[in-house]
Amino acid sequence: MLGRVIRARHRYLAALPLLVTVSAVAGCSSAPEVAAPSPTGEAAQHCRALHRDLPRTVDGLERGTAEPVSDFTAIWGDPAVVLRCGVPKPEVLRHGSEHYNPNPDSAEVDGVEWLFEKQDDGYRFTTVLRKVYVEVTVPGKYAPEVNVLPDLAGAVGKAIPAGI
Repeated sequence: MLGRVIRARHRYLAALPLLVTVSAVAGCSSAPEVAAPSPTGEAAQHCRALHRDLPRTVDGLERGTAEPVSDFTAIWGDPAVVLRCGVPKPEVLRHGSEHYNPNPDSAEVDGVEWLFEKQDDGYRFTTVLRKVYVEVTVPGKYAPEVNVLPDLAGAVGKAIPAGI
């Protein structure tokens, strides 16, 4: 009987490191959740091309992995700078919407035109005059938030054609 107890205890102790590892991985995921857009057709192709061309760093921040993993999202840093490709047309650009603005704040950065909207904590930048809308949300911690755009402009300009 004592032999069975010792063998059973040995099997439990042998499995303990695996259980701890699985619990740590399952319970302590630090990847931020990012709502992935769902572009289709040509827009999805452009977003996949952008995903492949995105830089490893933006404004000195290392690229991470968002949850769920998607070809339509990317993140850098902590708190995360979040890029989402294939988002809907921003409300401020939709004629008839509650927040429509015929003259929204925008600026050109290295050949890419960006709409910019102040958020509670930082800014949201969205490409305009491109076939697909790309949104970049930058936390206020990284002020001036616009500094991430030069690092993204080359990939956006290459992967997302100009036009409406």
